[in-house]
Amino acid sequence: MSLPAGTRLGPYEISALLGVGGMGEVYRARDTRLGRIVALKVLPSEATADPARRQSFEQEARAVAALNHPNICVLFDIGESAPSTPESRLPRRGPDESDRAEAGVPNPDPVHFLVMEYLDGQSLASHLAQGPLPLDQAMQIGIQMADALDKAHRCGVVHRDLTPANVVLTKSGAKLLDFGLATLTDPEAELDPTRALTRLDPLGHQIVGTPYYMSPEQAKGLPADHRSDIFSMGVLLYQMVTGRRPFDGTNLVSVLASILREPQVPATRVNPRLPIRLGPIIEKCLEKDPARRWQSIGQLQIQLESLRADLGSAVRAGHRSIAVLPFSDMSETRDQGYLCEGIAEEILIALGRVKGLRVASRASAFRFRLADTDPAEVGARLQVTTLLDGTVRRAGDRIRITVTLVDVEDGFCLWSDRYDRDVRDLFALQDEIARSVVAALEIAFSSSDREAMHRLATANLDAYDCYLRGRSYFFKYDKRGVGFARGLFERAIAIDPDYGRAYAGIADCSSYLYMYDGRDPANLERAIQASQSALTLSPDMAEAHTSMGMALSLSGRHAEAEAAFQEAIRLNPNLFEAHYFYARDSFAQGKLEQAIREYEEASRVRPEDYQSPLLVAQSHEDLGHAESARMCRLQGVAIAEAHLKLTPDDVRAMYMGANGLVALGEVERGVEWARRAVAMEPDDSMLLYNVACIFSLAGRLDEALGYVEAAVDAGLTQREWLEHDSNLDAIRNSPRFQAVMDRL
Repeated sequence: MSLPAGTRLGPYEISALLGVGGMGEVYRARDTRLGRIVALKVLPSEATADPARRQSFEQEARAVAALNHPNICVLFDIGESAPSTPESRLPRRGPDESDRAEAGVPNPDPVHFLVMEYLDGQSLASHLAQGPLPLDQAMQIGIQMADALDKAHRCGVVHRDLTPANVVLTKSGAKLLDFGLATLTDPEAELDPTRALTRLDPLGHQIVGTPYYMSPEQAKGLPADHRSDIFSMGVLLYQMVTGRRPFDGTNLVSVLASILREPQVPATRVNPRLPIRLGPIIEKCLEKDPARRWQSIGQLQIQLESLRADLGSAVRAGHRSIAVLPFSDMSETRDQGYLCEGIAEEILIALGRVKGLRVASRASAFRFRLADTDPAEVGARLQVTTLLDGTVRRAGDRIRITVTLVDVEDGFCLWSDRYDRDVRDLFALQDEIARSVVAALEIAFSSSDREAMHRLATANLDAYDCYLRGRSYFFKYDKRGVGFARGLFERAIAIDPDYGRAYAGIADCSSYLYMYDGRDPANLERAIQASQSALTLSPDMAEAHTSMGMALSLSGRHAEAEAAFQEAIRLNPNLFEAHYFYARDSFAQGKLEQAIREYEEASRVRPEDYQSPLLVAQSHEDLGHAESARMCRLQGVAIAEAHLKLTPDDVRAMYMGANGLVALGEVERGVEWARRAVAMEPDDSMLLYNVACIFSLAGRLDEALGYVEAAVDAGLTQREWLEHDSNLDAIRNSPRFQAVMDRL
């Protein structure tokens, strides 16, 4: 039934048809009592006799009436009335109803209707027809919709038809409407599929919702809870940032098959300009199994708000944020890779000393090469506005360095230069490049900034060459590589006994070997001695104070370690290692509040790091902050999953992610990750210790005790961890555990 303009339903006068949906027709109307414009939704006449649809229609009214939220369309009224036309409202000649019949005006059947807020705006579907939305707009809509759904879910309402057509963008923000398929949570309904709200599509399939946006459980015709809305929200987010739906097909059957069986192409692959952290957030919404999705829409909202805040910080920094990418080796023999990375790192370190310039960490930036990716993609993933790329060609005693500063927004070159020098001028050249970058970014820097940038670690090219080769081995983070690195750092010291940074390298290698290659006191003593030498030579080097802090922490001299870490942070507040190892030292002492503060600072400095959010979660949990612990684990697992897609052989990401999964209740999946990690590195003491924690959390106590014993056999030395780590509470009273503690 279509109502012409001028028709009244009670006091509401129809002016125009706005749209037709599966659950009703929507009209623009005027409330003749208050004189306001409203949206009036009526059930089609052919559905009036359908008890199920009529019940659903009335249920919509109860659902919407229970909600009061700025991003949910307001319900004003509900009614039942026979429509009256202007003709039917003609004055009667008498009381007899035959007068109306004589006038040719039949008595119409009553219709059911809702009266809702009239929204002056366009549907999200109309906007998406033009392509993907700007990222900031998509994030804003996503956050508003998540907040609206959080309100609905807390009131026991599941929308079950979240689509772009049901979101209207107005001047005051996005508005969610059409709860025509909403269902009030009812335990009995969950147990009785026949009470689930269903309908038949043109092919005879029983479905609930709009096919492209359905969850797998909806596609199967099963009862759907609030996690179904989370899946649909993921589809919406995906479409807003990519311009396409994650699941598609040429007909209904192929669409449903795609939802049920096909993995979606990652959003960050469809649109490489997206921040790397957004991909895992959307992918967790789109898990086929509801148990693996975000378990509340509030969790999703927190993730989106956190990402938006981080992106906002990068934008506010303007052209004061930069990533230095690893330079490419253009030498004829292609054997100068270590030198290329070393030159880039030296420039990165120099730029990091400039106040007001945010510099992406080495660990973050060196994963990318500009020749292989789009500048906008790299900039978005690293949350910086400029990139420094370069090439190095060495031939005998001559070196050519070409550098380019790129604006990530448009890919244009802001500044570029080529330097042909004698290789002995390398140190001055690195300083010159760093100063040129600062000038190109139009950053005002003081004389102290200039002095800090100009500070040379060594003037001996051979010592520098050994140091750079050592760094390339150190970043392999395995016993053999660290052993090679220490030997090269020792050689650099033999060439230049005043090379403070090489001493810091020796200290870091010695601490690593003490932790992971047996509790050899000689390694610990060497770490302390080398740290002291580094500080004597370079008292203002934050890295040297961090090296000393690590060594003192391993020695159990925690008060001195704290002082060293604090001085490192004073000298360089953006040094990730200082915050990270200070947090670990604090946790080892049981200073959980302090550990939380430093882990959070480490995450601020390196937001793509999975370790800090996963480790800080345990401190939150031990302090009774259950919700904070869950949020941190969700974030850490999402980052670890994204990291493992790029580097699937990273066992640390695997076992730390496994711990997070088990703590979140995904026990089988976490145990599977842990077993895969052990299969890859069966003799790594740190891995074995963490797997012991995982199995203890999972309630597999005999296996947990076995891994604790294996970890100590493999060289684990951190007694404080076993004393304070609540992950091991389930096995701490075992005689086998006490025997391990006696050995330490």
